[in-house]
Amino acid sequence: MTDARGLTITSAVDRAIRAHGRETYPHECCGALIGRDGRAADVVGLPNTTEEGPRRRFLVRPSDYREAERRATELGGELLGFYHSHPDHPARPSQYDLDHAWPTFAYIIVAVADGQAETMTVWFLKDDRSSFEEGTLHHGENPHPDPAQAVHG
Repeated sequence: MTDARGLTITSAVDRAIRAHGRETYPHECCGALIGRDGRAADVVGLPNTTEEGPRRRFLVRPSDYREAERRATELGGELLGFYHSHPDHPARPSQYDLDHAWPTFAYIIVAVADGQAETMTVWFLKDDRSSFEEGTLHHGENPHPDPAQAVHG
């Protein structure tokens, strides 16, 4: 694929992801991105339930996925993807991330170094599932102060 895909997030979404990464440090945080038409207007923080060690892994359980979809429906939006943090590691997908990715979703990774949220990137799984391609993370405000309206518009 030669054209890079992108995702637009509001400043509130940016702040929420970064805050979640700081709060869970030195463990990984994870959550769902909710919105419409490539614009994430809300997030749903999810528990990190991995048994492999939450410092370097995260796991989205089926019940967490259902909760994220329920919240998206409640807001009139859709599940656009997921975010997670990389404590003391670059905001680049790992082999584990690749092995657990689903097509069509955006994946935001925020690097958290010494408890401070730093670089944030967005990734999309290639159609052949061989690797990720980095997308463009845009910042833009939604004109609606109500999250349910923001997802619609």
